[in-house]
Amino acid sequence: MKRFFLAFLLLLLYLRAYPQESATQIRAVWLTTNWHLDWPSSGLSADGQKRELLNILDSLQKLNFNTVLFQVRIRGSVFYRSKMEPMSSFVRTNTSDGKPFDPLTFAIEECHKRNMECHAWMVTYPLGSQGAFSPKKQDFLSRNQELCKLYKGEWYLDPGNPKTDEYLLSLVKEIVDGYDVDGIHFDYIRYPDENTNFPDRNTFKKYGNGESLDSWRRSNVTRFVTQAYKYVKSVKPWVQVSSSPIGIYRSLSGRGDKWSGFESVFQDSYNWLKLGVQDAVYPMMYYEDKHFYPYVDDWLKNANGRFVVPGLGVYKMLSKEQNWELQKVTRQIDFLKSSNANGEAYFRLGMILDNVKGIKDELLSYYRNPAKLPPMNWLNNEPPAAPYNFQIHRTDSNTVQLSWDPPSSNQNLTYTVYSFYPADSIDLNNPENIVGSGVRNTELTLKIGNSSQGKYYAVSASNRFHIEGRIGEIAYFLPSLEIQK
Repeated sequence: MKRFFLAFLLLLLYLRAYPQESATQIRAVWLTTNWHLDWPSSGLSADGQKRELLNILDSLQKLNFNTVLFQVRIRGSVFYRSKMEPMSSFVRTNTSDGKPFDPLTFAIEECHKRNMECHAWMVTYPLGSQGAFSPKKQDFLSRNQELCKLYKGEWYLDPGNPKTDEYLLSLVKEIVDGYDVDGIHFDYIRYPDENTNFPDRNTFKKYGNGESLDSWRRSNVTRFVTQAYKYVKSVKPWVQVSSSPIGIYRSLSGRGDKWSGFESVFQDSYNWLKLGVQDAVYPMMYYEDKHFYPYVDDWLKNANGRFVVPGLGVYKMLSKEQNWELQKVTRQIDFLKSSNANGEAYFRLGMILDNVKGIKDELLSYYRNPAKLPPMNWLNNEPPAAPYNFQIHRTDSNTVQLSWDPPSSNQNLTYTVYSFYPADSIDLNNPENIVGSGVRNTELTLKIGNSSQGKYYAVSASNRFHIEGRIGEIAYFLPSLEIQK
């Protein structure tokens, strides 16, 4: 009996030291650009801003993240070249080489180099405070008075006006048509908080069409979500459309005793999933205990086959917030890994990189290996052919280069590289076998020193819907420097 309890204790310690890992999982982080929160730091030149972003992305790659939600629109200003809204004043655009700096182009290119996806994160309806408007924003207000509502000192686009849809869709088109983004991600896609007096009665009178005020408001937001989804799929169907809704859709108690998306801000996000106009939702689960676990389960019950990636509020560990202990977050991660969730997202990046209460160290143990992104098989289910001409050769005493030829001239492919031993142990669902995923080139350099233990290697291709094909040739490599001599 004592041996049994000792073995059980050792098993628990092992599981805690080596948490469950998945081969297919979204590992996302919100990279906040507003108010210099995550990037860029105040006072940097354009060259300094670029270097800082590179360092951030390097850190995320080392942590084996695969998705960056990059904030490209804050409140009425943007982080890309737009004909409609001004570049954010937080960006310095003049670089030392004379080439204008476009943050979104740079972020996409550098994410892709590091095998990560870059999703354009847009703040949707808020425009900014009354006293913080630049001349260009003031010009926008004067030209679009019928679209803008002032509420509690903040300007908002009016969701009830169909011309608001047209305006926001124009911004979506700029991003999706003009940039190689992997996703478009909507935030604040709802009415303002505590909005009982939101000044939209004239709009309701004009467009209400017999609905109740609450139902009409929900319909307005759903209308834009639907139009945005249909547009994106008509031009680049592989671009993932997602949002970050309120973590509590409706009170599970039925008493309306908790602030919720459906009842408080007219955000009918379960209906978006039911209608199939979202590829993923990142519900903001910035709660604990009874307001976290049952509500995650509720999201999963209503997923309709789409991805549910709960957002974890690591900022709550800050002393100025709620001073959560690290274990509150790790228990939530453990719960998600034991559920049907498709991964997790973290708000926000700065807490991870600052290693608040050791969260970065913990993620190193959770994300020991790269992870594949889950397939969007409701959009496409045609796997690409296998790569061929797979080769391995040593480049120096510490590095090895793997290379292969693409299965076709189609350049919209990524690759996953596996290593395993023995030859009959290949398992594409074993995370320990993955040495690289989301690779966009047809080569991968690995650090492999001198060893008498060889391994087998193989590579597969995935299309931009993350549909993975079969592996190609299997190659054996023995990294012994003595034998190679």
